[in-house]
Amino acid sequence: MEVRPGYKQTDIGVFPTEWDIAPLGMHATFRTGPFGSALHQSDYTIDGIPVVNPMHIVDGSIVPTRTMTISEQAAKGLSDFRISPGEIVIGRRGDMGRCAVVQGHNAGWLCGTGSMIIRPLHVDAGFLQRVLSSPQAVSAIENSSVGTTMVNLNQATLADLKVQFPPHPEQRAIAAALSDVDALLRGMDRLIAKKRDLKQAAMQQLLTGRTRLPGFHGEWEVKRLGEIGTTYGGLTGKSKADFGTGKARYVTFMNVMANTVIDHNTFDAVCVSPSENQNRVQRGDLLFNGSSETPDEVALCSLVTQDVDNLYLNSFCFGFRPRKDPEAASEADGLFLTYYIRSTEGREIMKSLAQGSTRYNLSKRALLAAEVRLPSLPEQSAIAAVLSDMDAELSALEARRAKTRVLKQAMMQELLTGRTRLV
Repeated sequence: MEVRPGYKQTDIGVFPTEWDIAPLGMHATFRTGPFGSALHQSDYTIDGIPVVNPMHIVDGSIVPTRTMTISEQAAKGLSDFRISPGEIVIGRRGDMGRCAVVQGHNAGWLCGTGSMIIRPLHVDAGFLQRVLSSPQAVSAIENSSVGTTMVNLNQATLADLKVQFPPHPEQRAIAAALSDVDALLRGMDRLIAKKRDLKQAAMQQLLTGRTRLPGFHGEWEVKRLGEIGTTYGGLTGKSKADFGTGKARYVTFMNVMANTVIDHNTFDAVCVSPSENQNRVQRGDLLFNGSSETPDEVALCSLVTQDVDNLYLNSFCFGFRPRKDPEAASEADGLFLTYYIRSTEGREIMKSLAQGSTRYNLSKRALLAAEVRLPSLPEQSAIAAVLSDMDAELSALEARRAKTRVLKQAMMQELLTGRTRLV
């Protein structure tokens, strides 16, 4: 393989000529967390000194829990396991690549049994953390670590791990560039969380009539769902061999559970012959899961918004078809009903009708007996449009975040290999 000018072929890949390739043990020291004999159950307390184990390392940050802490008294003899700013904590078990740079507010916390402290020597900790969490380093660690059912990282494996070391200014520049992307992602996460909270507040106000949209007045009516539409069942008489093949499509259980509006890109194949008497799904139908492990998730609702030929529903769900007579006083907007049934008020109604102990079920008959409060059809449609616009904004933000994460991975690949240079 020809290497372009200014680059060299090494044991771990192609890198710029001036980058050093060396075992990590030449640039860092290590300290494995205290083993079980050092800590006893009685040492643990609430809101004490955090003990950092792999589950506390999340997206490059240390996220402690109130219960995985020990008392000051218990920590007195464990000074060598205290973490300091500029060090790295890496998980020793489970998913490799979980590591975080210790920040100022983490100072004095303790490395747990399942983790290890990396103390860099003349290496930028931010750069080293990026390298150790990269797919290439994770693969090398997994191939060298001990353990059969679970990978177990030890000091020898880390010390022998060959790592690329650019000049210090370039290390810092790479770490800073990737930190900027992380800051952008955190900002997106905060914005998405805020938008979700605003949507929940809007649902709580608009779907109960506490807040009315401009131009709408009048009392809301209480209607039984049986006055608004009819129910139908999912596929019947199917064997395992019928699924995954055939020209027909069906809506899966998780598609109903997870979405306010059915995802029309994830239908699965099923074999349904023309002679079978099966209920087809139509645009405008509301689909419900008939059972759940918790009462909070029973009879969630998802709306079908597109015409799809030869579409059916899985046997664990049932459909609700609103009447479409424009003269009927009970006519309802399907999207409004979907939001309503997924709202706090709608969840309470469904929970009150569910039956079971270890698994909760809601029958079609019980659903039709459920009473809902409805404004006029124009107000229903206006409320649904407001909430739909908020969902569209959320979806756009989530798509941007996903794209940014992909770009971050591409940046890591470019910067950590020196294909793109910042200095």
